[in-house]
Parts: sequence; C-alpha cells; structure tokens
Amino acid sequence: MRCAVAAGLRGDPMTGSAAPAAGFLLVEQPGGWGRQALTSSRLDPAVGALLSARAIAVGLRVLLIRRPGRHPAPVRRSWAVVSARPGREVTWWGEFGADDELRTLPLDGSAGTRSTEPFYLVCTHGRHDQCCAIEGRPVAEALNRLRPGSVWECSHVGGDRFAANVVAMPHGVYYGRVEPARVADLVAAHERAEVLPDLLRGRSTAVPAAQAAIAHVRRTTGDARLEALAPAGVLHLGAGRWQVRLRASPHHLIVTVQAGTAGEPGLLTCHARHEAHPPAFEVLEVREVS
Repeated sequence: MRCAVAAGLRGDPMTGSAAPAAGFLLVEQPGGWGRQALTSSRLDPAVGALLSARAIAVGLRVLLIRRPGRHPAPVRRSWAVVSARPGREVTWWGEFGADDELRTLPLDGSAGTRSTEPFYLVCTHGRHDQCCAIEGRPVAEALNRLRPGSVWECSHVGGDRFAANVVAMPHGVYYGRVEPARVADLVAAHERAEVLPDLLRGRSTAVPAAQAAIAHVRRTTGDARLEALAPAGVLHLGAGRWQVRLRASPHHLIVTVQAGTAGEPGLLTCHARHEAHPPAFEVLEVREVS
C-alpha cells in the first residue's frame, strides 16, 4: 500500500511536520528529477551541491521547480530567493542561462526583481516517492487552472505520506493531504491572509514544537489569521518537552508541548524498509502571561 494511503488510513497527525527554514532558494529545472534532485537531474550536480551548501549556511531550503504540464525547454530559466520570515515575506525573481551562473547567485535579496505576490509550490517528486507524483500532479493542474502562472511543481519538501503537499508562498505555509476539490479553499484562505487549519502542516519559519503549539491554539480559539500567534521564544526543557511563547492578544501565551509518537507503526515512506511510529506532539498546558 502506498505510504500516503496507509498514513491516511492510520490518521497520522500532520501538525508540526513542516520542515524548518527561514526561506527558500528555487531553481527552475525542467524534465525528470532523480531521487536526490539537486545532484541527479539535468542540473550540473556540482552546481547543485554548491547551492545546497550555500543555502543551508544561510537557513534556506533549495528546491527544484518546473511548470505543470509539458512545455518546451526554456532558453533561460527562473530562480527565486524567498524570505518567509513573518512580516518580511518577499520573493526576488531572476533568470539564468548556464548552470554555472548560479555559482555566484546572491542569496541575500540583493539581486532579482522584488515581489510580494502569492504563488504555490506542489511537490510532484515521483522519483523520491511515488505518492508525490500520483497525488501531487492533479493538484498542481487544478491550482494552475485557478491561478495560471503562479504555480510550480517542486522537488521533495518532506512528509511524502501527506501527499499532495502544497507550500503557499512567500510565507512558507505547508499543507498536506490536499485534493483538487480543496484547491479553491486553499487559495482563497491564503490570499486573504488566513490558513486552512484542517490541511495545515505548519509554517517553515517555526520549529515543529512551535508549529504544534500554534495549531493547538488555533483549534481552541478559531483564529485562522496567518500572522496570529507568532512564536516569541522556544525553550527546550529536555526529554522531548518544549515551552513555546506565543504573541497573542490581549496576553501572550506559554504553551508546553511534548514530542512523542502516535498510533500504530507503519512504513512512513514508500521506500521505507522498516516500520516506525508516526511522530506526534501533545500539548500539556496553555497559560496566559503578561
């Protein structure tokens, strides 16, 4: 059984599963991608490895992107540097011809054309996990019909068992188990600066424990505003326990979160050889502070 189907049947929790990153480096590379996209696609593997090292050093996640559907190979390809930090969400877009041009690409927002327009990434990286292609491509097509020109297929974003995975940009908001019928809801929420709580995995700019704390408070208060409940500090108490301070009105909140596992063990990816318990978070306490 494919991992996404099995995870859905088990009810694996998605909360707190967004891969942490302050932003993203996106590089257009049409055609097929190997399992390790940056070093096993038509992109020069040496350039891919260099980009990965440079991006990691400044807190960015590198993804390959391509337009949905079949298209002639472009003469010049797009790149983007995305800042997803709350209050500083912006994308700088540019173009390149030869792969070597990427070696000296500035990652600090000092190059490219600045944009704050929303756009959407859909993981369709089938060589990494078949669920991403099977579930992701129909969602990418549905999104592209709704917002043509604002949608890219992308390489592995993590959480294959939650396919289809969508990342709403430039905020770095991860959604999982997205179906074509929910695409309009997702776009409408994102463009009015809200989230869809039932599909939300988390936001990349928060660590998993903080993502879980925010999701819990959203569920109890019904506050879907994207910028609500920003983390103001995270303290690791040891033994998988975290104390997360959230900015809220009229009082800040301290949320104590315990990391653990949930449900029955299973194969968490289609390539996994050993069963594991899905990770999960439990909120132990929420209290107001001045």
